[in-house]
Amino acid sequence: MENCYEDCLTSIMQLPDDCLYFIFHWLDSASDRESFGLTCHRWLQIQNSSRRRLQFQCSFTKLDIPSLSQSSMKIDAFYLHRLLNRFQKLHYLSLSGCIEMPDFGLRQLLNYGSQLQTLHLHCCFGITDHGISLVASGCPSLTTISLYRCNVTDIGLKTLSESCLALKDVDLSYCSLISDQGIRALAKNCRHLRAVCMTNCRSVTGVGFMGCSQSLTFLEANGCKLEPGGIMAIVSGGGLEYLNLSCLWWCIGRDGLTAIGAGFATKLKVLDFRSCRTIGDNSIIAIAKGCPLLQEWNLALCHEITRAGWEAIGVNCHHLEKLHVNRCRNLCDEGLQALRYGCKKLSVLYMSISKSCNISSTALEIFRCSRGDVKILEEEVMSIAPDSAFHVY
Repeated sequence: MENCYEDCLTSIMQLPDDCLYFIFHWLDSASDRESFGLTCHRWLQIQNSSRRRLQFQCSFTKLDIPSLSQSSMKIDAFYLHRLLNRFQKLHYLSLSGCIEMPDFGLRQLLNYGSQLQTLHLHCCFGITDHGISLVASGCPSLTTISLYRCNVTDIGLKTLSESCLALKDVDLSYCSLISDQGIRALAKNCRHLRAVCMTNCRSVTGVGFMGCSQSLTFLEANGCKLEPGGIMAIVSGGGLEYLNLSCLWWCIGRDGLTAIGAGFATKLKVLDFRSCRTIGDNSIIAIAKGCPLLQEWNLALCHEITRAGWEAIGVNCHHLEKLHVNRCRNLCDEGLQALRYGCKKLSVLYMSISKSCNISSTALEIFRCSRGDVKILEEEVMSIAPDSAFHVY
């Protein structure tokens, strides 16, 4: 009888790995998961092989506490080598803030990067084309990469685009060595491309986007030296919903953005022209007519828009919900009246009343009385595309 009882006893140590993996995945807190791994070598191996995300305390990205390395050690190539050897099935890796990480620090991705889908190299100043070639060779499943301020050229971007065909979200902001040649390779090879951020890539004119996939819905090109032909190329895919072209005043003339309204950007919902100081009425009229789904339009500091432009917005932008007009010098009583009569779905008007010198107090009061459903706010808040990966970097 006693022997029978002993035979019925089962230790948790005798559970098969599948059961232990199941138990581990139900542990919510980082401390519980760490304690699990301290039980024995077998359980530590289960913890290691279950880990999917890794980032560090120095990260410039939004910290995801469960994915943080518990060590406060300096993150160098040797330490990263040890971690990648330990966590061999990562889907997400952020090295953002590892400003001294050299190219050879990424060598272990050749062995353990096959399942990696997201890689953040935000401000990894030591990463060059050679490091990107290691990523390209070791991470064929990559869908998201941030190369913000990396020393990458067109050669590295071309290598990456030829190997990582599943790329969807690419951040090239402040990569000053990237030009239209690299953008052309990216647009040609990565046909599932969804979002590109190339803020202050001063060597990019935009022409490399010609023939881009319709899957491209999000583009930030603020501070770039885009040309009218580049604007046409950017919208050529026909799928854009979010477009940021702010601060283009030094390189685009009054009619330089009319191509946006030529019929290729009919899906556009959010458009940012902030500080495009020379954009004139012809561009505004064309876009108001050609982009019927616009929900938010930032025209702050666009000084050359006159009554004709404001009237076109009022007449044609039937879905517009938010409009930014802060410090637009030529927004006058007649322009405000056109917005009052039109834009029936408008809910927020960003306008600095104290700096709207061409709008009379009477016209402003009439607007408020007639459109009590519209909030007039001075502090601007620009919408973010909900499916963009860049805003968690």
